[in-house]
Amino acid sequence: MSYDVKDFETEVIQLSASIPVLVDFWAEWCGPCRILSPVLEKLAGIHEKEWVLKKLNTEEFPDIAARYGIQSIPNVKLFSGGSVINEFVGALPESSIEQWLRTALPDPYAGQLDEAEVFLRNRKYQEAKNLIEPILKATPEHERARSLLAFSLLPTDRKRALDLATSMDESSKYFDAAVTIRTFDQLISRLDDASTLPDSSAKELYLRAITSLAEGDFDDALERFIEVIRNDRYYDDDGSRKACIAIFRYLGEEHEITVKHRRAFGNALYV
Repeated sequence: MSYDVKDFETEVIQLSASIPVLVDFWAEWCGPCRILSPVLEKLAGIHEKEWVLKKLNTEEFPDIAARYGIQSIPNVKLFSGGSVINEFVGALPESSIEQWLRTALPDPYAGQLDEAEVFLRNRKYQEAKNLIEPILKATPEHERARSLLAFSLLPTDRKRALDLATSMDESSKYFDAAVTIRTFDQLISRLDDASTLPDSSAKELYLRAITSLAEGDFDDALERFIEVIRNDRYYDDDGSRKACIAIFRYLGEEHEITVKHRRAFGNALYV
């Protein structure tokens, strides 16, 4: 198979609108290029459904090399949607390139997962689950899908949700989501045996807040957790503060519910 570029506009720019294109900028005189080339070709064969490899000889296409600021080769650039989205320079070992690809490649499931997040925000857990499970079946290590599926399972299958969350360690990009899921699980477990909670005038309100959390009514849950903070700041080992932070992290700082309750939360903490 020939990977050599003959028409850059067609074979790279236009093609990258439908599949990521990895372009190896090289030259005949470049020793490291000869080392890197078979590694890239091997990976291109393994990942042929995920991205396409193209090789551009900088001696034959100096204008294109200049356009993309090639000063040292080998230089590998990843194109998507007609633009460079990531790159590396030098003859990296295969394992390093594999690791780089895992973070550099655009997520082909991003649109579906964005849609699943909308379902989750609207408490349509089954709809979210239906979107996410086929993705995890195809790519079992997809961490964003794992975290979102865990959230969708919390109301009905906390054990599986927790299993998904605990599979993500501190090196994961979605570790904060895993911590949030664990926090939600710990709180919701209080509903299984409320007698384990200490007596307090805030106990009933705290349980109602957790019930709202379990039902996905984050607006009501935050309002009640904040009221618990005002009445009994450290009730259940500071449980209400932890709950609020977990909900804010789950919703995101720009979400209207977060914005609505952030100031009241801060005031309750420091009054």
